[in-house]
Amino acid sequence: MDKGDGVYEVTLDGQVHVLDALELSHGAVSLIVDHASYSVEFEDTADGSVNVLVRDQVFSVDVLDERRLRMRAAGGRFAVEGPQMITAPMPGKVVKYLVAVGEEVAEGQGLVVVEAMKMENELKSPKSGVVKEVFAKEGASVESGAKLVVVE
Repeated sequence: MDKGDGVYEVTLDGQVHVLDALELSHGAVSLIVDHASYSVEFEDTADGSVNVLVRDQVFSVDVLDERRLRMRAAGGRFAVEGPQMITAPMPGKVVKYLVAVGEEVAEGQGLVVVEAMKMENELKSPKSGVVKEVFAKEGASVESGAKLVVVE
């Protein structure tokens, strides 16, 4: 519920939270949620999702319109199918690969650590499968959207 002047009241898991949002000049958002302060940065990706940086962690978020939301709900649990390309969420440096080509991985398992904006971000597998390809070498600088890992 919009309470005006960037203040919202949201309900999550039955609990009401007060959220105060202020968009900053460089596109980031300053949030105060239940008296805790957060700086949040956003980046659109080539696949249509949005990477959200909050407290040293990057979260990939799908922004769905009403039609896609209903299709997802009608289909039950959302499942990722086919080969999945994991890309760099922002410019940075590949710090470490946590897997090797040919290794089986579980959904949510860490694949690679990328340092960006002086923070290390562990990119996770969107599905269970096998690592088919690793692109950049450890220590290499990568641009936003650079191919890192393919899980099939």
